[in-house]
Amino acid sequence: MSPTLAGPRRAGIVGTGFIADVHAHAVRAAGGQVSAVLGSSPQATADGRQRIGVLRGALDLADLVAADDVDVVHICTPNHTHLEMAEAALAAGKHVICEKPLATSVADARRLTELAAGAGRVASVPFVYRFYASVREARDRIARSTSGPLWLLHGTYLQDWLATAELTNWRVDPAVGGSSRAFGDIGVHWCDLMEFTTGHRIVRLAARMGRAFPQRKTAQGLTDVHTEDGAVVVFETDRGAMGSVVVSQVTPGRKNRVWFSFDGPDSSYSFDQEVPDSLWVGTRAQNLVVMRGSDEFGKAASAYSRLPAGHPQGYQDAFNAYVADVYAGIAGDVPDGLPTFDDGLRAAVVTQAVVDAAASETWIEVPA
Repeated sequence: MSPTLAGPRRAGIVGTGFIADVHAHAVRAAGGQVSAVLGSSPQATADGRQRIGVLRGALDLADLVAADDVDVVHICTPNHTHLEMAEAALAAGKHVICEKPLATSVADARRLTELAAGAGRVASVPFVYRFYASVREARDRIARSTSGPLWLLHGTYLQDWLATAELTNWRVDPAVGGSSRAFGDIGVHWCDLMEFTTGHRIVRLAARMGRAFPQRKTAQGLTDVHTEDGAVVVFETDRGAMGSVVVSQVTPGRKNRVWFSFDGPDSSYSFDQEVPDSLWVGTRAQNLVVMRGSDEFGKAASAYSRLPAGHPQGYQDAFNAYVADVYAGIAGDVPDGLPTFDDGLRAAVVTQAVVDAAASETWIEVPA
């Protein structure tokens, strides 16, 4: 049965980890309902159903995607499962939100993008940093700027959740997480944020990847690590700018610092996800900190300012806004800046270019 466009969205969530909780909260904040959940085992399904507060547990993937009370399938599972699950959901006529990376190879990401286009369903990847009001304000100011073009685009995405050799995760295994870990997991977020905010596209890059720990502790003892703990990428854009990004999952004290500075000859724009309610705008004459909810915020950003000034909005608020926009798109009103499977394919293409550049120690052209 094909989902209808009327009424609240009814979600089926595949996966029961941290990000599944985030999705469930966002579904309800958007006025939707979580109808079913599916874990990696019957016990995981039962635990997820209780913790998330879901109406029922699905028997398997086929049961979830075929369900009449599921309009949208949210895929919140390890990377190597995304292709099979998204294919099944699209074949069943469902709309899809698939966690990034969309797939672990460019070919698989392209296949899913083509399937989504053919299915005529909304298919989205959660590049949620687009949904901070301060980011939208930066994007609007850059688009309206009458000064010279941006020439330097730089920033970092730093975490510390793998900052000792005793810590590990399924993402460390390239067979499960893909050939790139740190860049493929978080570097793509920064690149998407940069391209979305500035309108620039990366056309050429060079990269280095490194590991803080050549081995990590697993149930089988110390195991060799084959994915990077961090990466440094230098790039050029289609509008003549140069830039760089430093990515790390082994930077002690940095929990989730997404930071950028986009610099023009007259103004620079800086955002820090750990201080998300403000946008820093610098000029030679003065520095301005534009607070969310102030009179300085424009119309484009105000649509994503959901709380009164002085009441901080964070990651969950951005995710709520993202899911609300997806559900608006399902209802036929596609908002500006909604990330789609095309953006997931773009991330896969950039990731592969970074992997190739690091391996060859040469500059790599990034396909359009």
